[in-house]
Amino acid sequence: MSAPLPCLGYGLGLRSAYYEQILEQSPAVDWFEIVSENFMVQGGKALYYLDAIAERYPLVMHGVSMSIGGPHALDTGYLNQLKQLADRVNPAWISDHLCWSRGNAHQLHDLLPLPYTEESLYYVAGRVCQVQDVLQRPLVLENVSSYVRAASDEFSEWAFLESLSRLTDCELLLDVNNVYVSSRNHDFDPWTFIQGLPANKIRQLHLAGHNNYGGYVIDTHDHPVSDPVWALYQRTLEHLGPIAVLLERDDLFPPFEELLTELQKARTLGKLALAGRQKCA
Repeated sequence: MSAPLPCLGYGLGLRSAYYEQILEQSPAVDWFEIVSENFMVQGGKALYYLDAIAERYPLVMHGVSMSIGGPHALDTGYLNQLKQLADRVNPAWISDHLCWSRGNAHQLHDLLPLPYTEESLYYVAGRVCQVQDVLQRPLVLENVSSYVRAASDEFSEWAFLESLSRLTDCELLLDVNNVYVSSRNHDFDPWTFIQGLPANKIRQLHLAGHNNYGGYVIDTHDHPVSDPVWALYQRTLEHLGPIAVLLERDDLFPPFEELLTELQKARTLGKLALAGRQKCA
């Protein structure tokens, strides 16, 4: 389950607002990340564009409704659909979030943090193993932005992620923006979080924007990446070395050229960070 995964370079989240331009322009994007649930359908335009873009670019699947930490039984129908989609697009990997997003009956359409306790750790570990048995590949889990903490927490979030990856051999998706947002909301050092993760388990980075309200920060994915997140991103690459980087935008979509310019900034800063890493080696 722990075979090496490829470093894909610099990618964008695949969004319907840009389908036509991607096919017309074949932009200099190394790969695209799809929201899995958008393509778990029987037919239609979504799959038409997916197949056309998959012929030109590597893809990664990123889910938002697995609810790996939820109190409900895992949805086997959902997992089977996810496996069918993976068989169709042959993604480099499949990711979702370390969170819960539904109760026993209803999808809440939010990514809610878990209690970081020993009981929770072993509960989630068992569910990760179930998912990996269905998918027949490692599951890659992302840290979420959070605004509250459980009073019962026994671990930091980064220690929980480290223990979970060790118990299950799952991989990690490090969202640099989410680390920054949570660090502001909970008053911890974001670099402590990143250093606390097992570097050899991190397979991808996410970059995105947020809204800063002064006393708290909300993860919105509708703004450009902020200067503090760019700085944390560079330091992260100096620490980790080459890794797949993904720029996300989920609302207030700018002209495609602006998004490509922001992706080029990620590439340029990444090259500077990796050059600095080599000098220090």
